[in-house]
Amino acid sequence: MKAGICYIVGAGEKYGLEIRPNEDDFVVAVDAGYRLLEEQGIGIDLVIGDFDTLQYIPAHPNVIVLKAEKDDTDMLAAIREGIRAGYGKFHIYCGTGGRLDHTVANMQLLADLSRYGRQGFLIDRDSVVTAITDSTLFFPREASGYVSVFSHTEKSEGVYLKGLKYPLEDAVLDNHFPLGISNEFTEAESSISVRRGTLLVFFPRDCFGNGVPAERKELGS
Repeated sequence: MKAGICYIVGAGEKYGLEIRPNEDDFVVAVDAGYRLLEEQGIGIDLVIGDFDTLQYIPAHPNVIVLKAEKDDTDMLAAIREGIRAGYGKFHIYCGTGGRLDHTVANMQLLADLSRYGRQGFLIDRDSVVTAITDSTLFFPREASGYVSVFSHTEKSEGVYLKGLKYPLEDAVLDNHFPLGISNEFTEAESSISVRRGTLLVFFPRDCFGNGVPAERKELGS
């Protein structure tokens, strides 16, 4: 996989675009995300969508027009193009705040990415959501605020929450009860691990960027 980041900008609510792509990165505008990127003067590598929101096809040299009636969402199609281009890390902006069903669909995409050894971050107004599968997510001591953990899979086994206000050790979470909500960072290095299963992790947007979460690697490595 390429070392850069695939930035994807959707047509949801705009809560700020903290995008400073470099030559190793890949920027994808999804439907009306094209307008948002144009307004910010951010270079676009690919435009994709059925353009039902934008209501016109952009005059861009690299446009993929999708059918309005399809199984895949525009966002999923964009992620597939990012994977095809060789990327394993995805930062998704403007993918929340609109239709709630689209927000849920985008969270499912995070889980699917992690299932296949990739990682996505869905950036909301005040928080960021990511998913981990059979692995560990590390936060430095500078992280602050609330962090919530939910099982995306029916059952997540071997869950460890270390360095947080409410620790867990070799716990089992399921997707029927929100045991992991509203934990807190404690000015200590912390980590969230799952031995078997997929977790959705919500943490403050202020913690995102500059290498935070600092590291992600397989359990036992």
